[in-house]
Amino acid sequence: MKNIFYWLAMLGVVAGSARGELLATNAPNPASKDAKVYSLSPNDIIQMKVYQEEDLDSTRRIAKDGTVTMPLVGVVNVGGKSVEQAARMLQDLYAKDYLVNPQVGLIIVEYSKRNFTVLGQVQKPGSYEMPNEQSIDLLRAIGMAGGYTRIGAPTKITVQRKVGDEVKIFKLDAEAMAKEKNAKPFEVLPEDTVTVGEKFI
Repeated sequence: MKNIFYWLAMLGVVAGSARGELLATNAPNPASKDAKVYSLSPNDIIQMKVYQEEDLDSTRRIAKDGTVTMPLVGVVNVGGKSVEQAARMLQDLYAKDYLVNPQVGLIIVEYSKRNFTVLGQVQKPGSYEMPNEQSIDLLRAIGMAGGYTRIGAPTKITVQRKVGDEVKIFKLDAEAMAKEKNAKPFEVLPEDTVTVGEKFI
């Protein structure tokens, strides 16, 4: 029975769980076609299963540099990849030198805590946790902080972001973003600090 269930899972039949685990196979998932795909992040814990190769089954925490060490293939960079992309990459690595037609399944068993901060002229300034499997755009981040105060200026928003060893500052106009339906959303990343400026009254 266990083998039957696992084989069904490898074909893409996934039982739901309280933690919202994801299984990646080569089969596409039409239900998530339009959804923002979650990118694997440092401190996520992932579990790999290789069909009929139980000695390769592994549970690993993603390191700060986005890598994990897997049996036989060694250090693999999965950071920034979707679960499906990471599973396919592992499958290709095993197929290249070790196994014939391997079937690799990958799930997230624990998500890392991802936080951003909203300061300035918002109703509830502070630190906020990003929902699992979801990205946060600028407008939603401001909404999570309760929206603007009476003197909040949607046209005067800055986002501070650390990229490597340097800090980048983005100056943004949320008012224009809200009006332009076809505008590309500005994605808020973990550890970003959003600051809403004041209107001149």
